[in-house]
Amino acid sequence: MADLFSRDEPESAPGRAPSKRANGRYDARDIEVLEGLEPVRRRPGMYIGGTDETALHHLAAEILDNAMDEAVAGHASLIEFALDDANQITVRDNGRGIPVDPHPKFTDRSALEVIFTTLHSGGKFSGDAYATSGGLHGVGASVVNALSSRLEVEVARDREVWRQDYERGRPTTKLTRIGATQNRRGTQIRFTPDTEIFGALRFNPLRLYRLCRAKAFLFRGVSLRWSVDPSLVTDRDDLPAEALLHFPGGLADSLRDELGDAAGMLAELWSGEAELPAAADGSATGRLEWAIVWRDSGEASLASFCNTIPTPQGGTHETGFRAALLRGLRGWGEQRHNKRAQLVTAEDLLGVVAAKLSVFIRNPHFQGQTKEKLTSQEAAKLVETALRDRFDHWLAGHPAQADTLLGALVERAEDRRRARELRDAPRKSATRRLRLPGKLIDCTSERAAETELFLVEGDSAGGSAKQARNRETQAVLPLRGKILNVASATLEKLRQNQELRDLIEALGCGSGAGADMARLRYGRVIIMTDADVDGAHIASLLMTFFYRELPGLIAQGHLYLAQPPLYRLTQGAKTVYAMDDRDRERKLKSAFKAGAKVEVSRFKGLGEMPPGDLKTTTMDPRHRTLLKVVATDREATGLMVESLMGRRPELRFAFIQEHAKSVELLDV
Repeated sequence: MADLFSRDEPESAPGRAPSKRANGRYDARDIEVLEGLEPVRRRPGMYIGGTDETALHHLAAEILDNAMDEAVAGHASLIEFALDDANQITVRDNGRGIPVDPHPKFTDRSALEVIFTTLHSGGKFSGDAYATSGGLHGVGASVVNALSSRLEVEVARDREVWRQDYERGRPTTKLTRIGATQNRRGTQIRFTPDTEIFGALRFNPLRLYRLCRAKAFLFRGVSLRWSVDPSLVTDRDDLPAEALLHFPGGLADSLRDELGDAAGMLAELWSGEAELPAAADGSATGRLEWAIVWRDSGEASLASFCNTIPTPQGGTHETGFRAALLRGLRGWGEQRHNKRAQLVTAEDLLGVVAAKLSVFIRNPHFQGQTKEKLTSQEAAKLVETALRDRFDHWLAGHPAQADTLLGALVERAEDRRRARELRDAPRKSATRRLRLPGKLIDCTSERAAETELFLVEGDSAGGSAKQARNRETQAVLPLRGKILNVASATLEKLRQNQELRDLIEALGCGSGAGADMARLRYGRVIIMTDADVDGAHIASLLMTFFYRELPGLIAQGHLYLAQPPLYRLTQGAKTVYAMDDRDRERKLKSAFKAGAKVEVSRFKGLGEMPPGDLKTTTMDPRHRTLLKVVATDREATGLMVESLMGRRPELRFAFIQEHAKSVELLDV
């Protein structure tokens, strides 16, 4: 057998140097050693996650984080952040200033130059200079320097001002003393990202302003002065050219600012701060700050931070946060002899929480240089222990709010359990032949994209629609009367409602958390109700059901409202249809000769409309008018549905009071 590990190397052609590309040769000459900051420029994705807009703004965050570390350590009280033009940022603090004396290991260079030209250099490894910090790996400043076409550093320290300039990571000047100062202190960094790395990308002023606000919220001991070149501010931006950002309330101010006047609070905002439990040797481990609101409507959210660094992917501090709240609520349930409290899970809890959590700990471990997830194992226990005791005190001090919160969470847990049963029900019957509701008049086409399902009021309208439809592509499902209002009913009532069960079964895609839009049996679902108040109410109930239980139907553009006429106007062989009273008067004047005798017929409902008229006006794609149901602002839509269709009549009353004066005519 031939030796698979032995291979003759082809000889090079006479007079021709060997080529590793031509013959695949691989030897020591192919091994590259990247020195200094060259690895950063060659592989920026390893250090800032890529070269896109997010990575570009990460540069600004790195420099701002260094200034924030100085503030959190108690050495700075003011940070200035300026967007000088679309591609240049200046960050200045009044902290201690970067050391400028010669480095003891690299005696030919200052400590400042070492920090900006050497990876893994900085004052945050030992913990002596910074008890807690966001920068941990000693690569932030050097990475920004490497990826900037130009970077300038000024340091005011010991009543002297020093400066050094860099281009693409390399110093272009020596560290130079440029003068004396009596009252200035701290570090100023001005940098311009390299277009060789980031191309035509430019900083987004609004994004940077929001970054600065977030940092100011996270540490109440700092004031952050923001400024931007006025030419970069447009009338469309909610962006000041200058602002002093200082928030004594910390995270509580941030949460109030974010929620505004949002309604639907189960309990008042609860905020606080606490020292984390001490280590075994008695040394401090850090501190915790939180702000929490429990809501019965609107978007749930949890924003977490570690040493002022956002952690959008969460981590162990969020694990401790959830555990403290969950165990505290279950414990409260035991005190109130509510056995159902044990059904509540972290999923139920986070579904009603709008919260912000900030921890400051020593030597945190993050997932990757971009620090999007905290992985320090001890953080979970530290946060849980510190928060649990204070949460127990809050519950005991606010029993009415605690009972309201617990009741809402127990109801949410029961709804989740029932939803799981509903979701699992179609799976159990998947092997059986599809059974369609008895009243469904189905179409013959098997191509879902070209089919339509008309939802109509009662058997009478169903009979007219059956005769007017296209048998191949149009199906009809008659519904009996007004369906259940799902916004004010429990999931158990929804499950027991035969009309909704028939509707869900006809659609074939399930509902709630288990809905799968890929299994939807029809390309369009068309609500076709009478052109009167009752018809509008039924349409509202159906839209509420789809918004709550099948939001994907709306999001993917499958839901429509048919527009049947209210009047038929006839003169001889000429027939015109009018949608409402105003349309009738307009067409009587425009479609017929003055003084002509026109027969006006009002349709009492779809059930009494001749199939020919129904087909011509409402079901034939060539002549009909359909309105697509959309929800462009999900939060605003959710609040409207909750106000008008939910369980709180005072919200409907307030809506009626607010809009009563604008109503000119009521059809009642």
